[in-house]
Amino acid sequence: MDAIDSRIIDQLRQNARAGYGDIGDVVGLSASAVKRRVDKLVAERVIRGFTVQVDPAVDGLAVEAYVELFCRGTVAPDELRRLLLAVPEVVEAGTVTGDADAIVRLRSRDIPSMEEALERVRSAPNVDHTRSAIVFSRLVDRAHE
Repeated sequence: MDAIDSRIIDQLRQNARAGYGDIGDVVGLSASAVKRRVDKLVAERVIRGFTVQVDPAVDGLAVEAYVELFCRGTVAPDELRRLLLAVPEVVEAGTVTGDADAIVRLRSRDIPSMEEALERVRSAPNVDHTRSAIVFSRLVDRAHE
């Protein structure tokens, strides 16, 4: 990957629907040259996909929470992944350093459904307890800008 590839990726980050000709005008290449580079970046898995970001509230998922997950004993990441995949409201999760074993992000339509989802997480065999925080407003969301 070179500096031109980086500039192409920057253009796609700003607008994944941009035409190859429009990107070429910015980076100084023809549309076909941009297409070849994008195809190569996709083949090499540098670019892993093109997507649409939709406001979760449009899909009826207006409530968001971050949950610290604390397990009994040692639980393998694969086991945590398995139990979290069983809860559809879990949209993101990762193991972390510190006291908690994992941080989980949930989305649901309302507070009662969030409580139900959280109870499904809490009742998993290896989960000792959780600590939750409901999101009131997003201050920074660079992943979706």
